[in-house]
Amino acid sequence: MMGVKMYSDEDCQRQNGEANDSEAWRPSFVRDYGRIIHSASFRRLQGKTQVFPGHESDFFRNRLTHSLEVAQIAEGIADRLNYVYKDELRGQEINSRLCAAAGLVHDIGHPPFGHNGERALDEKMKMYGGFEGNAQTLRILTRLEKKAKYDKPMDGDARAGMNLCFRTLAAVLKYDVEIARERPEPKKPQKGYYASEAKIVADIKDKVLRGRPLPTGAKFKTIECAIMDIADDIAYSVYDLEDSLKAGFLTPASILATDDDLLQRVADVVTSQLKDEIDEPISKERVQGTLVSIFGHIFTADEAETLDVENISPASNAKTESVEDEQQQADIVYFINAMRASRDLNMDAGKRMKLSSELVHEFINDVELTINNEFPALSTVNLIKNTQIKVEILKQYTYLSTIYSNRVKLGEYRGTELVGDIFDALQKKNGHLLMPDDVRKQVQDAGEDEALKARHICDFVAGMTDRYAVEFWARLRSDAAESMFKPI
Repeated sequence: MMGVKMYSDEDCQRQNGEANDSEAWRPSFVRDYGRIIHSASFRRLQGKTQVFPGHESDFFRNRLTHSLEVAQIAEGIADRLNYVYKDELRGQEINSRLCAAAGLVHDIGHPPFGHNGERALDEKMKMYGGFEGNAQTLRILTRLEKKAKYDKPMDGDARAGMNLCFRTLAAVLKYDVEIARERPEPKKPQKGYYASEAKIVADIKDKVLRGRPLPTGAKFKTIECAIMDIADDIAYSVYDLEDSLKAGFLTPASILATDDDLLQRVADVVTSQLKDEIDEPISKERVQGTLVSIFGHIFTADEAETLDVENISPASNAKTESVEDEQQQADIVYFINAMRASRDLNMDAGKRMKLSSELVHEFINDVELTINNEFPALSTVNLIKNTQIKVEILKQYTYLSTIYSNRVKLGEYRGTELVGDIFDALQKKNGHLLMPDDVRKQVQDAGEDEALKARHICDFVAGMTDRYAVEFWARLRSDAAESMFKPI
């Protein structure tokens, strides 16, 4: 039985102290959901790549549609947990709309060209506090969105972003680590939050923990954040795979015929990702077995379309002379059926949707809840171990086989170079004159503070959509630049 309420008045307090004067039918977390939906940063996600560039097909997911799917899955997980654990929760249900809100914004800090743009910006910001997608998400929500301000500046900045509730902000705080201000030789972006938001993070933790210290050995990660994190993994593992099947980058036949080298690489990455959750390394045989369990049924007699044996070849009308001939014909029929079945999953949207739906349903049903009676906000959720491994194998297999393919990498390389080139141009002397008026003023007002100037430039570049980044770069470098009469 829970001794402390799941939510308190402190959770619903807003960043700048704004009074809650909304109507009774519109709770604070519902207001936050609305603010997110109507924000410019959320809309811009439609122009940011998920796996395949949007101009390739209207079918492929972008960061916006991915975020909508994560939000729906997160809400579904919360609804199911509330039902399954209703006796243990005793009226202190998880707020499913808050989980959905976390899903909507979990990727809002991603720069153009995804993780490649992230690495490019982190390289440029390595001596100015770094760049990382989750940290930028918190910065957008608490600083950059033009919704609210403080009466008095906090840490020299009067902007209060969307001015969301503290519990909503906690739901996107995946990594309770302040990113180092200087990292001369970063190997990859450091996950965490920027020093510029450290005071806000301290306020978030104080409100959610209700003024009490974090328990010894515990991590600050709210239940809504954990649900969002699992929903994100589910969406990645299933829907990136669906897009790859649609694009023809993968087929069931090619997946089941994966060579040992790729199977081992997947096994190694999964082992690294789940090192704290598993007792022994994942083998390539485990990876292969997982793939067979998902796609193997496609090649069974029940799934395959029945062929007319007599129409296999011109000579097949002749009477079969031996058992060996009959077996040979049966093998041919099976092979043709199997190839048709493999092709059908790539060509038939209904079959792909059915597979995706079954996987998502299975994964949601395998989420478990452990209630923390002293700190309900820190209650934990997790996938049962075998399902967690299955999700990670699917996610890493799709990543290594598709996102690492030369066709995808070529576009990503261009994006990485393009983001870095734009940043360099804007950081040069008088580079701020190339930016919109509001950003130009921020850079000018930073005076001699090079770190603050770099952060303003970084915020501007990170907020670009893929297309806007290409257009902006074209104004700098291309012989066919946009018209000067088109606004920046």
